[in-house]
Amino acid sequence: MGELMTIGAFARASRLSPKALRLYDELGLLAPAQVDPDSGYRRYAPEQLDQARLVAWLRRLGMPLARIREVCALHARDGRAAAAELRAYWAQVEAETAARRDLAAFLVDHLAGKESAAMAPTAHPLTIRYAALSDTGLVRDTNQDAAYAGDRLLAVADGFGAGGASAAAGAVDALRQLEDDGLPAGNLLNVLEDAVGRARTAVRGVADAMPEEPVGTTLTAMLWTGSQLALVHIGDSRAYLLRDGELFQITHDHTMVQSLVDEGRLTAEEAASHPQRSLLVKALGAGEAFEPELRLQEARAGDRYLLCSDGLSAVVASNDVHRVVAEAAEPAAAVRELVALARESGAPDNVSCVVAHVRPAAA
Repeated sequence: MGELMTIGAFARASRLSPKALRLYDELGLLAPAQVDPDSGYRRYAPEQLDQARLVAWLRRLGMPLARIREVCALHARDGRAAAAELRAYWAQVEAETAARRDLAAFLVDHLAGKESAAMAPTAHPLTIRYAALSDTGLVRDTNQDAAYAGDRLLAVADGFGAGGASAAAGAVDALRQLEDDGLPAGNLLNVLEDAVGRARTAVRGVADAMPEEPVGTTLTAMLWTGSQLALVHIGDSRAYLLRDGELFQITHDHTMVQSLVDEGRLTAEEAASHPQRSLLVKALGAGEAFEPELRLQEARAGDRYLLCSDGLSAVVASNDVHRVVAEAAEPAAAVRELVALARESGAPDNVSCVVAHVRPAAA
């Protein structure tokens, strides 16, 4: 170890202020090499500069201190693991920034007095045809899923814990109130956010009544305005869009395994058979108050949407899902065939799906 540096000299070399260094010491993030027992004066080893500079760089990225602590701990053991954690953090930042960018563009047009797609009268009004189906499957004794399709709302929830069925039903019921409410287009996301708040309260009510084990639910729902769909998503139930013959997954799974895929630690193929592929990192009512994703999705005539629980997506091959959604003449036929395919594959979990076709209003 070289000659120790005063806190002032170390601050200048690391480009961290003495105040920041004292804070990082208190948080256990960057402890000094020596602290005078009488004066409390801190001294640092030159070898600590690399970690100090890493902390400074990560702070410039906006990374929270708690996550910086994780990256630094990983860096001390395994540089590749630390790099993977940083990649995962930045992917999250970019996803959140993209969502805020879309919302900002919507609000800019709204504040400027421009008619958004949701506010302007369409030359060719659209409507949706829809169907929902939920099945217990071949292994579970009870069905903890909830599926709903109506003129304005499409929703799938997958509950877990002893009160999972009540949690899923409560979340969907909270959103069903939107079927009867007026939907001012310029306030669409606020209306949906308020409904999600009611869903969270309903799920917490179930969880509080059963404190002995975690209780919660996933929630993937779309609110239809006539030209746009507002999407809310948390957990590993999914939403897919079939457009121009291609099937796209338009939600991101909030699971431990998906986070490992995002970090590059697993391939998508490895994730599909991972024993912990259903372990959630976000859900309604489970632990921390996670915020669901909210965004607007423009609708086009010919679009087809599928919402489903992982009881479908985990056991039915994506090419079979694509075929059924693309070829079924009516949503009711599609949901029946999708559930049948899950049952043919053993249906180890509850299976729920909602299919909606976007069509010209006259069709």
